[in-house]
Order: sequence, then structure tokens, then C-alpha cells
Amino acid sequence: MGSRPGLGCALGACCFLAVFCSFAVLFVLPSRITNDRPIIGILVQHTDKVLQKFGQFYIAASYVKFLESAGARVVPIRLNRSDEEYDKIFKSINGILYPGGGVSLETSEFSRVARIFYNKALEANDNGDYFPVWGTCLGHQLLSYLTSGENLLTRTDTNNIALQMNFTQVAKDSRMFQGFPDYLLKEMASEPVTSHFHHWSLSVQNFTNNKKLQKFYKILTTNFHNVDFISTMEAYRYPIYGVQWHPEKNPFEWNITKSIPHSRPAVQVTFFTADFLVNEARKSNHRFLSKEEETDALIYNFTPVFIGKHYSFEQAYFFD
Repeated sequence: MGSRPGLGCALGACCFLAVFCSFAVLFVLPSRITNDRPIIGILVQHTDKVLQKFGQFYIAASYVKFLESAGARVVPIRLNRSDEEYDKIFKSINGILYPGGGVSLETSEFSRVARIFYNKALEANDNGDYFPVWGTCLGHQLLSYLTSGENLLTRTDTNNIALQMNFTQVAKDSRMFQGFPDYLLKEMASEPVTSHFHHWSLSVQNFTNNKKLQKFYKILTTNFHNVDFISTMEAYRYPIYGVQWHPEKNPFEWNITKSIPHSRPAVQVTFFTADFLVNEARKSNHRFLSKEEETDALIYNFTPVFIGKHYSFEQAYFFD
């Protein structure tokens, strides 16, 4: 009996599909595998005179909670360590966050160490090794300095103020904001849901006049206070992001003298932002060499101190 018309073709198609699927498993699916145990480093800063009794360096606990809320763990990155140690840390973590603060962009140890990780991140990403870099407030300003080689900040006196965001035309399709729901983007554009605590800013004019910045970053949001300044930016070719505002404060800082919005949309901004950053870190496959090394490096080895009675942060981690 002869085979039914088309049966051979159908069997051939099935065989081809089976082979194709096998290749898909080998070559396509691994690229989609994500790291579900992301660890993000936070660069520590020198404490001021008020806090030096607790330790020489600190990290505000709100940054840690910000990352933990989206499923990441945190490793504090100390200052004044060797290049070999920084290289080891870089190969062990899945991203880095430069927090806000008040140190020099040009001469501080904070800036020097930030540059080390920034350069490592550029090299890694150029070689297909995904590694995100995030800057908040001072960290955002520092990214502009590390990229341009110049301090281009302008005095804006935008300290202790909440603002709505002026989105650029490219913002909605950006990596950072494309996952935000439309209703939240509208809230961000119409209500003061982002907190600002900075005296200096990167003006739109200075950005536009600098070819290195123009080539490297696209502007996602701006604000106006004395001058137009950049409040959110992301790199074109790299997973590098800067926000002049403080997404970590809305759910976790409660000083009543500070202009920190706590509305439902404001808190949602925090969590969508954290979710984005942590998902970026999930794309990195860096690992500690052993479980013991990982455990010893985590911030869980330190206890946050309540300082809210006398300081702008509710809690902070301290290090010597």
C-alpha cells in the first residue's frame, strides 16, 4: 500500500522541527536564562562628623532596602582597597550602585573607586559580559564626570524638593521606562512623586554642549529649577543609568521635615525602578568563587543603626 499523499513531507517536516528545536535548546534558550540570585554592590562613603562615632564609612539603609525589595542582595564595596580586591569583587557581583552624597567628583576616594568599576563595566560589556551601573544623585553626577572627564555641574539649589518629571520623546521606549505602566508614567509627569536632594545638577545646556555626553547618553527626563537640568539618563550602548532623584527614599525615609512623597504612585515609582535595576543585574552571570566567600561579603554581616532622631536617614550601615 502506498503512503498517503503528503505524509512523507509531514514526517520530514516533523523531523526538521525536532532537529530545529534541539538546536534551539542548545543555542537559544541559554541566552534567556537569567540569574535569579543577583547581588549588587553599593559603594560606601565617608561619614561626616555627626556619624563618625558609628564608623568611618556608611551606606544609607534605604539603598539596601530598595534593592532587596526587588529581589537582590547587597555587598558593600569599601574604599581604600587594592586593585586586586576590586577585580575580585567585580567578577563576583552582578551590578553596582553609586549612591548620593556630598564628596568631590574629581579628588575623592569615592570617585576613584567608582572609576575603577566604571572602566571594568565598559570593558566587560564590550566583551559581551553584561554588567549594569547605576548612579543616584551624586552617583548620577559622577557618571557624567566619568564619561566626559569634566565637572559640568551647575548650581540649582534643588535640595529638599519633590518634582514631577518632564519626559522626553525617547523616554517611553527607553530600557528604563518601557516596563512602567502608562498610568504611572502619567502620574510621574503630573504629580511631584520624585524627591530631589542636591544643590548641583547637570544642565541640559552643558550636556548638549559636550559631545562625549551626547554620544554616550540619551536624556529621558528633565526638570526645571533655575535652569533646565537632566534628571534621568541612560547610555545608548551600555546598561548604565543615572537618576538625579532618589527612588529609594519614598517608601523607606520618613523625616517629616523632608520633601519625600509617600503617596501610592510615589511608592510604585520606587518599586518599578528597583524592579528594572534588579532585572538588569539578573542578566549578569558573575559569581563568587564559593558560597563561603559570598556569605562573608554580604551586608547581612552588619546591623543597621537607627539614626532617624538626629539625621536625615532612618537607618544606616557603618563600616571601619
